[in-house]
Amino acid sequence: MVKKGTAPVKTYQLKITLCDSRPEIWRRILVKSDTTLARLHDVLQSVMGWEDAHLHQFTIHGKEYGVPEEEDAERLLDERQYRLSNVITGGRFDYQYDFGDNWQHTIEIEKASPAEGKVRYPLCLDGARACPPEDVGGIPGYKSFLEAIQNPKHPQYKDLREWVGRDFDPEEFNVSKVNQLLHALR
Repeated sequence: MVKKGTAPVKTYQLKITLCDSRPEIWRRILVKSDTTLARLHDVLQSVMGWEDAHLHQFTIHGKEYGVPEEEDAERLLDERQYRLSNVITGGRFDYQYDFGDNWQHTIEIEKASPAEGKVRYPLCLDGARACPPEDVGGIPGYKSFLEAIQNPKHPQYKDLREWVGRDFDPEEFNVSKVNQLLHALR
C-alpha cells in the first residue's frame, strides 16, 4: 500500500524488454523507489512509445496490479495504492499492455542506489529500436508489418506506409526525445 516512510528514497535502474522482439526492443530507465505502479505505467507508456489506448496490468510475485473494474476487484490490486519499494524486492516482474495484441514486457531490476538530488526522475538512460505501432497485431503482426513496409513491391506497402507514416524506422530510438516526454511526468 502507499505509505509515507522515513526510509531514504532510492532509485531503481530498470531494464524493460518487449518479449519475443527480435532484434530486442528495450529501454533502460531510472525511477524513484516511491513511484506508484500507476506512475510506472505512465513512464512505461512514454519510454516504450505506446499511446495508453488499451488496458494493462503488472504481475509481481504472482499478484496482479492494475486499475480494477468491479468485476476485477477480487483478482486485481489497485496499482494506484502500491509503490515500487513496497512490492519489488529485486529480480524481475511483468507488464502486459493491450490484452488483444498482448504486448508482454519483462522488467528487470538491475540495481538500486541512493537518489541523487540534482537528477530529475524518471530518466531514460538508453534503449534500442522503435516501439511497434499500436494495433499492429502483436509480435506476429509486427513481423508481417515490417516485411510489408520494407518491400515496395509488397501489396500492402503503400497502405501500411500511409498508416504508420513514411518516416517510421524500426531501428530508430532517440533517448533525448524520450526524456522530453518524461519531463512532462515530473
